Amino acid sequence: MDTSELEELLSPTKEFLLTYFLPEKCYNYFFVDLNFLHAQLPQLWKVLRARSASGISWWSVLLQVYAITGPVVYCITNNVPLEAWSERLFMFMQGLAMGFLIQHYSGNTLKGIVFLLAYGGVMLLLTSPLVPEQVIPAMQASSMLAVVASRVIQAGTNYYHGNTGQLSALSVFLVFTGSLALIFTSIQETGDWSSVSTVTHVVAACLSCLLLTQVVCYRNNRTKDKTE
Repeated sequence: MDTSELEELLSPTKEFLLTYFLPEKCYNYFFVDLNFLHAQLPQLWKVLRARSASGISWWSVLLQVYAITGPVVYCITNNVPLEAWSERLFMFMQGLAMGFLIQHYSGNTLKGIVFLLAYGGVMLLLTSPLVPEQVIPAMQASSMLAVVASRVIQAGTNYYHGNTGQLSALSVFLVFTGSLALIFTSIQETGDWSSVSTVTHVVAACLSCLLLTQVVCYRNNRTKDKTE
């Protein structure tokens, strides 16, 4: 699908997004250039602006960081040129930043710092010769399961609290859109709807859709909490 076809497909959504959510430069970045790996940027911005990470599950974020750790470590240990995986590295850094902010705005700044230092140690270990060769491929193979588990936990957290807190509607929407793109990519690569990869991406997309539905349904609850 070329750029003009993509623009035509997204035209009913474009006006709404430009009016209520983001400037045209950001729209082009995400939906024309398909840079969905940066979907967490609106989430980080919302947390920083509100100075609160309420409603965002720590374990969900930790699983997201784990999901990207395998690919990042693989690229490091195989000396893949940075320009080929800089997007993944940036996504990894976004996850670490979110993990720290959750602890920081919960009054546990020291715990957040320890988390960053500890994960730095884990990365050093994973990129060292001490780790068996089978570990990194196993982490990569389980990355999508971690993504699915992450979204299940976040959806459960939303349901338990009856609101989505500081969960960014834009980030959830972008992740959902990115999940749909991954489904089509997987089908093109495997040619089979029933492949494990495709089914996993479908499940992840369904969970992203659930999160987006929760954001919409709990909007009134969030507004009520702000006024009380």
